[in-house]
Amino acid sequence: MLKNMSLALLAGASFLAGIHPAAAIEAGAPTGLTAIYAEQPEQRPVPVRMASAERSNMGGGFIEFLFSDGPSQGGRYQQQPSYEPRRTLLPPLGAEQAMRRQEDVSEPARPAFDPKYEKQLVDYHGKESAGTIIVDTPNKFLFLVQGDGKALRYGIGVGRPGFTWSGVKQVSAKKEWPAWTPPPEMLARRPDLPRHMEGGPQNPLGARAMYLGSSLYRIHGSNEPWTIGTNVSSGCFRMRNEDVIDLYGRVNVGARVVVI
Repeated sequence: MLKNMSLALLAGASFLAGIHPAAAIEAGAPTGLTAIYAEQPEQRPVPVRMASAERSNMGGGFIEFLFSDGPSQGGRYQQQPSYEPRRTLLPPLGAEQAMRRQEDVSEPARPAFDPKYEKQLVDYHGKESAGTIIVDTPNKFLFLVQGDGKALRYGIGVGRPGFTWSGVKQVSAKKEWPAWTPPPEMLARRPDLPRHMEGGPQNPLGARAMYLGSSLYRIHGSNEPWTIGTNVSSGCFRMRNEDVIDLYGRVNVGARVVVI
């Protein structure tokens, strides 16, 4: 009986090894469990490797990592690709989301408006009469004298270094939503500027303008309120649109303007 079991086991082992059982017996192969395991080669797990062409069809990322050589590939998975290539694997963004993301990338951060440049009623003990505008260039304030020791104070943007000036002018004209035609001197410095721009919210002169004498200087609004309190202009005095509208309604043509 034991001999029959040995022959059966030998036949099974020969079948697994690809040898016909009868051939194994005729060859005088040893019988028994010892003989079976003595004849088998050492079994080692065969690593699963894939050609690069096969891996390229798997979409990359975690799936490819599972079926490839993994971390041994020269640090291939230690650094993830940038967001944009990976973003192409996801559903497309809606128009609104794409626009918002573009704005997040392209728009620089704007400084907050400093509360000290808000319109305020302050004390005034100077010699100028009511209705006079005083521009304090170094401190970036514009005062409208009220009389009775008071003045309205507004924050302004003033000329860049080399573009500041001082003197006495008069308001020679007033315009609502003025058009803008850059002078030749400005175009020489900035040839990229438009030759003419009609009035509107995108116009750099803003909602109102008060022209100073026969000069090119104006007190005007701005579509860049974050520039109030800075040296930014080519000699004009810019205000927030809400402030220039308020001042415009209080000032008449012929008003005295003192720039210091």
